[in-house]
Amino acid sequence: MPQWPIELNTLFFFGFLLFCGALGGFLAHRMSWLPSITGFMLVGLIAGPNVLGIFDYESLAEARIVVDIALALILYRLGLSLDFKELIRDRPLLLVSLVESALTFAAVYYALMWLGVDQLASAVISAIAISSSPAVLMHVSHELGAHGRTTDRSEALVAMNNVIAFLVFAAMMPLVYRQSEAPLATIIGAPLYQLIGSGVLGVVLGWILHLVARWTRHAPQYSLALVVGAVAMTLGLALSFGLSALFAPLVLGVVVRSAEKTNLIAKMEFGPAFELFFVALFVYAGANLHLKEMAQFAPAAAVFVVARSLAKWVGVAGTGFLMKWRRKVSLNAGLVLLPMAGMAIGLAQTTSEQFPLIGAQVASIVLAAVAVFETIGPPIVARALAWAGEVHGNDDDRGMTVADAIKEPEPDHMVSLDSKSDQDGDGDQDTSQDESAEQENAPDDASALKEHSASPAGQENGGEDERKA
Repeated sequence: MPQWPIELNTLFFFGFLLFCGALGGFLAHRMSWLPSITGFMLVGLIAGPNVLGIFDYESLAEARIVVDIALALILYRLGLSLDFKELIRDRPLLLVSLVESALTFAAVYYALMWLGVDQLASAVISAIAISSSPAVLMHVSHELGAHGRTTDRSEALVAMNNVIAFLVFAAMMPLVYRQSEAPLATIIGAPLYQLIGSGVLGVVLGWILHLVARWTRHAPQYSLALVVGAVAMTLGLALSFGLSALFAPLVLGVVVRSAEKTNLIAKMEFGPAFELFFVALFVYAGANLHLKEMAQFAPAAAVFVVARSLAKWVGVAGTGFLMKWRRKVSLNAGLVLLPMAGMAIGLAQTTSEQFPLIGAQVASIVLAAVAVFETIGPPIVARALAWAGEVHGNDDDRGMTVADAIKEPEPDHMVSLDSKSDQDGDGDQDTSQDESAEQENAPDDASALKEHSASPAGQENGGEDERKA
């Protein structure tokens, strides 16, 4: 007989997160203006400790491993959008990312300093502010069927944001260790161990995954198992060795994308089952919101949100114009960078666990800002992708909604003139190639006809034709 009270396990909480997520998705489906991510978070908030209290923060901590796996898979997918070989050739993209990241750090830092936040805490929070949420972009773009230049640029910028955020955060750690009066070996060694160790782990497992994928390329049915296994091993080893469970999976994806010359697993689709991890992640995020801390640090969080939003948008738009990016790409890519979640939460929790004195203030401000960005972020991303013209849908008087955006594409006869001309041009080329091939084969056909006529069967057939005539 079970002992009372019954202790619920991680498997139950994973199922409960998915069940709540299904209800949130249904709610979002009934309200065309509500993105599904917001529905997931809303149901998590209601079921969590803040409202109904069906489970508490301790229970959420037990289900953390499920969220870690989901976030690791999302960061791996994000890393696949960043190819360092292409990045070196695409210097405008690199410059836009560096300028936008520097502007974000400076804007948030001086805004928090103006508000009276501690100088070192402001620097750590500003480093975290550089990061962007890959999960929101991936889920919204998949939900809306968005694809195009803005979506591709945004994915690369989000990946760069998270890489730069982790590097700047690691650079801040010696100052935090120094304030906590740690020994010199810890001040220098601990950040280097985190940075280099996580990078080496991602590189080694990335190359192993690439080589095994090449070896088993004739059995693609096992590719998904290879990828999920590699991501899980990366996450497990990172946790076991005290490395970053955020940076290592990101590096894993970057290495796989950069190492592949032909698409083996870099372009592999995870399928509808991958949505389960998105659902669990955002329901967990909604349930894990700390409303008391949000209310306590509301002024600092509000300043953080405004400064970061302006810096992201102005940085991408201004530098994009200077780099002669398309106008729609420059104006909308910065808006796609506004959501902030996984990387920010992970870095804030790392600070809170290792440095309780400064970590409480850092985590409270960052988590309060994350709650705002995760609430307003999905609608903004959906609107930005629609403004960029990369979503199949129609704009009416009330603007583009999620329900409008996910309508089925228009029939083939409704294609634009430009696309039709492109298709006609391609058709002309194909037709000319076919005609050339026919001309080249014409002598062969003539010789075959002569041989056929010279053969006894051909002569008999010819005689029959003459008698019929």
